[in-house]
Amino acid sequence: MTRDQAREKVIFALDTGEFAHVQYWAETLADKVGMFKVGKQLFTACGPAAVRMIQKIGGEVFLDLKFHDIPNTVAMASVEAARMGVKLFNLHALGGYEMMATTVEALDREFKGEKRAKVLAVTILTSSTEETLRDVGIEHAVPEMVVKLAILAKKAGIDGVVASPREIPLIREACGNDFLIVTPGVRPSFAALNDQKRVMTPVEAVQAGSDYLVIGRPIGDAPDPAAAAELILDEIVAG
Repeated sequence: MTRDQAREKVIFALDTGEFAHVQYWAETLADKVGMFKVGKQLFTACGPAAVRMIQKIGGEVFLDLKFHDIPNTVAMASVEAARMGVKLFNLHALGGYEMMATTVEALDREFKGEKRAKVLAVTILTSSTEETLRDVGIEHAVPEMVVKLAILAKKAGIDGVVASPREIPLIREACGNDFLIVTPGVRPSFAALNDQKRVMTPVEAVQAGSDYLVIGRPIGDAPDPAAAAELILDEIVAG
């Protein structure tokens, strides 16, 4: 794998609520990562302006708002997300088949075959364990539930899933190689686990078949973030 191919796989998580930080990170990491993740904290604080700032500097955006509501509400929110020109955005697979299928139908109507944002379904959050699922009445094991939701998402026309790197082989077997897999819970060899439970290194995740790796604190909390991003690229290329 070339360094450019490795860079395209890395999504930096912008875990901030400050607009000034968006420009700093976009300028600092524009040539080190392939995409920037705008999540709930940043979008609630700054709105679409955060997306536009990243795009102005030449960066691509993964809008990580995890929509989960009645089908029409999620479909309309998804159309607005895609209109912003983001590369990826997501919704919760636990919202069900009708919610996901309605969203895909709305996107198809809006873009009529033109290039649009890819929509991902979140399966089971990487902070979740078997106990977490039991507490909300789900008796299936985490891997079983992840695959069940991934298959449902594909059936609804969703482009891919967000899932722990440990479930990648199971999803690939069930959904094929053309189904996107975006993996949080990726920690380079030099980083702490923090609150993630089901993790892999970048090399392990890529070798398992991940299309994109979401990495935040190992870069953002490093004394030299740009150097930390380079180290991650080194790990991926060497692996």
